[in-house]
Amino acid sequence: MFEMQWPWLLLLAPLPLAMQLLPAKKRVEAALRVPFYQHASQLEQHHKLGLNKRPAKLLLLWLIWLSCLLAATNPQWVGEPTSMPSSGRDLLMAVDISGSMEQTDMTIAGRGVTRLMAVKKVIGEFVVRRNSDRMGLILFGAQAYLQAPLTYDRQTVNQLLQEAQIGFAGRETAIGDAIGLAVKRLRDRPNASRVLVLLTDGANTSGQLSPEKATELAQQAKIKIYTIAFGAESMEVQGLFGSRTINPSRDLDEPGMINIAEKTGGKYFRARNLEELENIHRELDRLEPVEMETETFRPVQTLFYWPLALALLLSLLLASWHLWQGRATRVEQA
Repeated sequence: MFEMQWPWLLLLAPLPLAMQLLPAKKRVEAALRVPFYQHASQLEQHHKLGLNKRPAKLLLLWLIWLSCLLAATNPQWVGEPTSMPSSGRDLLMAVDISGSMEQTDMTIAGRGVTRLMAVKKVIGEFVVRRNSDRMGLILFGAQAYLQAPLTYDRQTVNQLLQEAQIGFAGRETAIGDAIGLAVKRLRDRPNASRVLVLLTDGANTSGQLSPEKATELAQQAKIKIYTIAFGAESMEVQGLFGSRTINPSRDLDEPGMINIAEKTGGKYFRARNLEELENIHRELDRLEPVEMETETFRPVQTLFYWPLALALLLSLLLASWHLWQGRATRVEQA
């Protein structure tokens, strides 16, 4: 629908006409004797020629004035009402990208992949699915970094997750710093529902903040933390002397992860393979359901530049006309 933000400005349209109707100031001048009557007669003919073209010039000036007025009213095209789902939930994903995440103990379509690749697949789908939450992404290794601030742009959050590489943040694991960074980003949010999903495959081996102290800070900020311990419990590897069974998740601090979840009102999950990780994120969807409250807005497209461009075009046409008239006059006088 077409609208004008300040339509009352169109009341100024007759202003140039009102200026023309004002009486001109009378000028009293002494009579002059013109010794070159023939030359004066030629000038009078040129003046009459200009008068014949005056209506077209006035029309151009009038159109320029109306175009400028129309642009000043700020014309807009207002679209149809659109509903956008919204909720008060601020959900941060903290993903471990330390050196241990390069373990190849996961499978996708029968092909062995690293833990990080499996996480990218499952968490990426989880992020895109949360279509009414503000999502953010923290990546942590030896240090913790806010890769994506809280935003409704879930596609960008997913893209930044897919671009993450092992070693970007160091090869150790700073779980406490990751929680501390999440607290810093969530504690000042105005809404009460603040959630952190923390995924790691190891124990805290780096960082300035211990997981215990970070958990206390999360409690004070009323941040609910869901912890996910990721990685296979055992796997067979082939060596020079035959196959042997190893435990790639032997460094996992399950008691610490359980403690973090329980103290903050969250829940602890154990994912040994891709299927369990997918089930966990479905469970998170159940525990933290997507709210379906909607906000209605109408997209607005400004159109002022169209009448403004018309005014500029007409002004250039008028200037070209004046130049052509001046040149024609000089040729005739010559």
